[in-house]
Amino acid sequence: MPKQGNRYLALLGSINIGGNRVKMVDLKAAFAAALFGDVITVAASGNVILDGNYEPATLEVQLENILKDQFGFDSCVMVRSAAEVQSAIDDNPFHGTGPQHGSDKMVHSIFLSQQPEQSRADTLIAEHASKGSERLALGDRVLYLDYVHGVGVSDLSSKVLRRKLGCRGTARNMNSLKNILSKMG
Repeated sequence: MPKQGNRYLALLGSINIGGNRVKMVDLKAAFAAALFGDVITVAASGNVILDGNYEPATLEVQLENILKDQFGFDSCVMVRSAAEVQSAIDDNPFHGTGPQHGSDKMVHSIFLSQQPEQSRADTLIAEHASKGSERLALGDRVLYLDYVHGVGVSDLSSKVLRRKLGCRGTARNMNSLKNILSKMG
């Protein structure tokens, strides 16, 4: 059912890494041409703020189709409201101040295409507890992850997380999310 006047963040997975190269000006033009209202891109990593007149799941499919049809690649797209982005920051147990919290650069919220089964998340967390220093927790369609020593040295790649959780995801660190949220106004 159509909705009026909703502002969303579209988080595009795997943009400007590997072969999925696209200029933000071209991405912005393609989404604006599809009548998504005021379109804003934030950084060159696939963060698009737009006005949508449909349910988020419908927007995800539409945006994925635009990426495939106009730019020639498959990318997962997660659409979230400003309140959901705020929750991905506030509810992240590894974000904040104090010795038990990680740095905003290393602490990520991984936006998931669906809520994974709790048993799959529990298995991932238990298996990884003895393998690395990263910390993981499951939220509402979000996996919270503190990479501690950096994404580049972690074995928790997007492929591993997809296989273990049974759903796609795209990650943003706390610095990025705070910057994006400030522009969603």
